Amino acid sequence: PSTALHRRFLFLIVATMGPSQRRVLIIGGSFAGLCVARDLKDHFLVTIVDAKEFFEYTPGVLRAYVKPKHLDALTFTLYPVIEGRMACKFIWGEVTELNGVERTATIQPMFVKDTEVIDFDFCVIAAGCNFGVFHKWGESLWFPTIHAAARPEGSWPHLDERFLEGRRRHIFEEYKAIKDLNEKNASVLVVGAGFIGVEWITELEHFFKNLKLTIIDALPQCLGPLPAKAATYCSNYMKRHGIKEHYNTKYNAKDPNFYTSIGLAGGATKEYVCIGVKASNYFMPTETTSEKGPGGGGWILMDMNLAVKTREGKVWSTDEQGYPRIFAIGDCNYGCVDGPGPMDNWPVPAIPKISYPGEEEAIVAIRNIEKVDKLVFRGIKTTNMGYPIELATMHWPWGAGMFATSLGPDDACFVAGANWVKNSGLMCVWGSPCAVQKEIIEASKVDECAFGFVGRLIWHFVHHTPVHLFGGGPRWGY
Repeated sequence: PSTALHRRFLFLIVATMGPSQRRVLIIGGSFAGLCVARDLKDHFLVTIVDAKEFFEYTPGVLRAYVKPKHLDALTFTLYPVIEGRMACKFIWGEVTELNGVERTATIQPMFVKDTEVIDFDFCVIAAGCNFGVFHKWGESLWFPTIHAAARPEGSWPHLDERFLEGRRRHIFEEYKAIKDLNEKNASVLVVGAGFIGVEWITELEHFFKNLKLTIIDALPQCLGPLPAKAATYCSNYMKRHGIKEHYNTKYNAKDPNFYTSIGLAGGATKEYVCIGVKASNYFMPTETTSEKGPGGGGWILMDMNLAVKTREGKVWSTDEQGYPRIFAIGDCNYGCVDGPGPMDNWPVPAIPKISYPGEEEAIVAIRNIEKVDKLVFRGIKTTNMGYPIELATMHWPWGAGMFATSLGPDDACFVAGANWVKNSGLMCVWGSPCAVQKEIIEASKVDECAFGFVGRLIWHFVHHTPVHLFGGGPRWGY
């Protein structure tokens, strides 16, 4: 009897104790969100919530619209990866509200009528962004329409892109539409000659030879601020393949003279807008989002520790000791820590909204979560070398200056070393070797995100660099 009573007493103690591991909520299951989960899963209770059921390799999705079977190489279903391979928790649903004071998230799960509220010890927002700068909800082909408020007002409300099959059906429909245009020798205008616009128009040219293609941009060259050598390389490719280019030309669909000036009197049969980005942080309080920025603002503000802050500059969600508990990484955040004077003097100048800096920011947020956990929950105040534990600060990641631009499936150019200064960087790989390089990057990154061994082996030390010989990171890594 005494043994049974002792066991019952131990059971009651264990049942009433809180979890020994802290709970981390990650909003977004793409590059940066999965990076956070991979690092924290062994020592924290990690939950990922995403409004769609699948991962999609966004940099390669253009190819899927002209070659639909390519979608299979870019996607995988999140649930078996997150719960099966990574041993984390996955919630398929949309976050509708985040409460920084109470540290709770209100979620609308799929297939459930009512919302649910979950609490957490730490939260990492890695929710990404949209690309349709002229659309109310940022709708574009390049990212699925997944938010509840956006779907009814979208251009394809009959398709539910929260499902992988819905995404696939959308790609099939667009492929058929392009195929019909090709059979009619139709004219297509691509607005924006950044790397997305250039990739898209060269994909169209390669797979649909009858299209009459035109690309425009307000800047004096393609590829925006990237080096002139790369722009010239891409421009020469487009000239050789019969693509008409018009630079220093602003898009104005309401002006008939605009179309005449670019050789499309009466307008183009089809137009694709490939400029800008737009925030989709609908669940965040207004006080935590920017009043300005690309697409009209709405980006999550963050400090040097990547902690979410308010417009007044105060950390939004702190514990009793003043340590931050909610971090914003990747495309969802403001993309810089600005300051007075020119951008060269800012603590963190503007960062491109691409996957590499998002994962670099993920490492900083990961280390800060681990440090706050030691300071607050484990009572550890110093490092193994006896130095006081201090939160890591963000820097402008050198890898944010790497751009690989496809020119159809058989050609490409790769720029490294670019930064916020116009025409910076160096085109170091081009031609068919660069096309192969892009294929390797794509396949290995998808494998890494799917928690594959080969992908993790290739990419782990890219962001977990033990020694930084150059760039703005700490000498001995994070």
